[in-house]
This record gives sequence, C-alpha cells and structure tokens, in this order.
Amino acid sequence: MKLISWNVNGLRACVNKGFKDYFATEQADIFCVQETKLQEGQIQLEYDEPYYQYWNYAQKKGYSGTAVFTKIEPLTVRYGMEEDHEPEGRMLTLEFEGFYLVNVYTPNAKRDLSRLAYRLEWEDRFRTYVQQLDTIKPVLVCGDLNVAHQEIDLKNYKGNRGNSGFTLEERGRMTDLLGAGFMDTFRTLYPDRTDVYSWWSNMPKVRERNVGWRIDYWLASARLAPQIQDARIDCHVLGSDHCPVILEINEIKV
Repeated sequence: MKLISWNVNGLRACVNKGFKDYFATEQADIFCVQETKLQEGQIQLEYDEPYYQYWNYAQKKGYSGTAVFTKIEPLTVRYGMEEDHEPEGRMLTLEFEGFYLVNVYTPNAKRDLSRLAYRLEWEDRFRTYVQQLDTIKPVLVCGDLNVAHQEIDLKNYKGNRGNSGFTLEERGRMTDLLGAGFMDTFRTLYPDRTDVYSWWSNMPKVRERNVGWRIDYWLASARLAPQIQDARIDCHVLGSDHCPVILEINEIKV
C-alpha cells in the first residue's frame, strides 16, 4: 500500500499549484491532507479513480481542517478525539480491517509560546487516544505534528532551541509518544540521514537553501516494523510550504 500525507496550507491554493497532478501521478491508496482551510462546498475534486472522501472542517473559516481520500472503504470514521467532533477540525480516524489510520494536524504552540500549555495537554490526550486504539489493532499516524524531534530534524537547531516546534517540552512529548509503542518510520529507516525536511518558512531563499524542518511524519505501531517497505519525503514537490511524506507498507491483515 502507498499512503501519502501532505499539509497543503490551503487546499484551494494548492490545487492551483499542482496538487491534482501530484495526486493523479502518485495513485496513493490513501491520501491524507492537513490545513485544508476551507468549509463544506467550497471545493469540488474529481479523480480518474473513485475515492471515498472524509472531511473535518474547522468552525473558523479559512483555518485548520483535515481530509482523507481513500480507495479502501473504512469500517468507521471518527471526527475528533474524545468526541465525534472538535472545533478546529484537526483529526480524522479511519478504521480499516487490519489497522487504524489517524490523520492529525497538531496544534502549534505559537511563536510567543502562548499556546504551549494547551499544546502539551492536547499531546497527552492524543497519546492516550492512540494507545487505546493500539490495544485493538495496529495504528498508523500521519500528519503535521508541528515538532522537530531531534537536532538532525532541522537545519538550524542551535538557533531554534526553545522556539515553537523545538522546545524541550514539545520534543519530550514526541519522545513519550514513540516510547508508548510507536515508531517514526522515516527516522527508523534512515537514522543518520541529514538535510531532508518537510517544511520551510516563507522567508526569501529559505527553501532554495534547504533551511528546513522535518515536522511531518508517518508513525506506526512498533509491531508493524517488519511490514514497512519505505518512508520518504518528496522535498521537490512544491505547492505548499510543506511537502508530501510517503509511507509504503505491506498490506496489513488481521
């Protein structure tokens, strides 16, 4: 199976910058997007092959939002974490026969860290949530997790210590999540690979010089390690300030 995740930073804008061509070329079995920034009825997407579509819209217009396009019909779909709804549209959980898929857009702590306390509390609830799913069947987690976990995961780690997305607290929560029975698929396969990032700021020449951060992930239940074929980052794909991240995995059977 090929699974793709992409923070599109506004799906309508990304559609005008190559999203449809990339989607059609890759032919993913499941394609997850974050930060759709739209409301129901604001976009109509058509594909050569049929996809089931699931959307979680934020109440605030032009903000957040997630979506999943899948060739495989899920058994159940959940919109949110504890409840089947949450106002910022940050999460979708699809249950398939052999696994759960969680598409998530983790809250940003903000530049002044004014939302760090909320972010950390959200992380604790999220870890509990995916752990509970993992007791039932294996879990794949994808999305913009808004944290560079290790120094190797961003270009300028010295200058960003303590900044949003690279605080000790946020990095610690990622360590806790991985320690709860999950694996960072890319870093597991490529433990020493440098200069591979998934997000670049919009400042001039930053992307051209590859001054980036790896904050978009495919995580998996650790017991799925033998099933993982590859995890890669399509750094060359434009259309957003993030690029797609891809997981190739053997079919997960019960």
